[in-house]
Amino acid sequence: MPTLNTAIDQILTHNEGFTRTFTGAALSAPPIRKLLVIACMDARINIQTALGLNYGDAHILRNAGGTVTDDVLRSAIVSTNVLGTREIMVINHTGCGMMGCTDHGLREQLTSKYGKPEHAPADFHAFTELNSHVREQVERLRAHPWIPADTVIRGFTYDVQTGRLHEVPCS
Repeated sequence: MPTLNTAIDQILTHNEGFTRTFTGAALSAPPIRKLLVIACMDARINIQTALGLNYGDAHILRNAGGTVTDDVLRSAIVSTNVLGTREIMVINHTGCGMMGCTDHGLREQLTSKYGKPEHAPADFHAFTELNSHVREQVERLRAHPWIPADTVIRGFTYDVQTGRLHEVPCS
């Protein structure tokens, strides 16, 4: 097989070296800090570095928009009920691409480009106002009966220009 030197090929080469000094086998699945972080997938945000997290400290879930989708909710339920998580941080960020589009517009653009698929996401979870979106995600977690009531759930925005977290007041 020819060497293509794609991003994945470079990662696989790096992984070979990583395995030589790997020390994570002693860690357990429950996060050391009993923390779950839900954040956007934006490549400008290095969650571990920005939050000062070490290997094994937290569960980190990322998706477009840092949205509490059904799958994120499923993972949060498992994290809090099976793996001992006691705190959840929801982190959205300035300049998010999900604020610059609409579900309808994105669906039309993709359908025009590729045609109508047999299976497509029911919702892309686009939003217009950052703090409101954070509050909605926090509320979705707090309202779910399978997330323990004593779980600390707080929302934040991350400024991609400064790296600073700002807490969003959530009632």
